[in-house]
Amino acid sequence: MSYLHLGCSSLTFPTTLRSAILKQPLNTTKFPLCSTERQTKSTKSFFADFRSKSLKWAFSGALALGISLAVLPGCVEAKVGVNKPELLPKEFTTVIDVAGFLSDGQEKRLTQEIADIEKDTGFKLRVLSQNYPDTPGLAIRDFWQVDDRTIVFVADPTFGNILNFNVGATVDLDIPRSFWSRLAGKYGNIFYWKEKGEDASIEAAVMAISSCLREPVGPSNCSEVK
Repeated sequence: MSYLHLGCSSLTFPTTLRSAILKQPLNTTKFPLCSTERQTKSTKSFFADFRSKSLKWAFSGALALGISLAVLPGCVEAKVGVNKPELLPKEFTTVIDVAGFLSDGQEKRLTQEIADIEKDTGFKLRVLSQNYPDTPGLAIRDFWQVDDRTIVFVADPTFGNILNFNVGATVDLDIPRSFWSRLAGKYGNIFYWKEKGEDASIEAAVMAISSCLREPVGPSNCSEVK
C-alpha cells in the first residue's frame, strides 16, 4: 500500500485518507515543503501546481476522518483531528447518522437500498452524516472494513458542499471520476440542501449512486446524474 506524506510532519496516512479541505484532495506526490527549495517558491506558485494535479472528486478526509490541513508560513502541517469510536453505533449498520439529518424511516429506506446495491452489484456503499468535528473520524475505517470496492459517502455541510466521497480503486475502474463531481454539484451545493434539506441531498445522492452502479460499464455509463 502506498502512503501519503504531508509536509514536514513525520506522520503518514493511507492514500484512502485524502484531505480536500480546500475542495482539493492530496495526491501521493511527495512535497518537500520543509526543504531549502521551498524558500525559493512562492505559496501562490505551490498551490497553483497543487490544484492542477489534484482530483476534484476525492473524498474530504478533513470532514470524514478528522484530518485537517493548516497552511503555515512555508509549511503544510498534518493534524490528526478526530478519532471517536464512542460515536459509532453498538451494532453494525451501513448508515451512521451522527448529525441527525435523517428520520428513522429515511434511515431504514437508505439501509435497504444500500443492501440491494451490494447484493446486485457487489459494491459497498457506506453513508455517514456529521457536523465536523462531531464525527467518529478514523474509527469508521475499521468499523466498515473499507476496501477497494467501498464507496464512503460523507454528508457534512461544514465547508458548503454537503456531499463528499471516497471511492475504492475497483470502483474507480468502473465509474467515471467526473460522476462524483457532477453529483456533488447537483445535489450537494449549498442552495440545494438549504432549500430541500440535508436529508433530501443524502437521499438523492444515494439513489443517483444506485442508478449509476447498475448501468453497464462502458464509455457512456454514469454520464447523467439522475
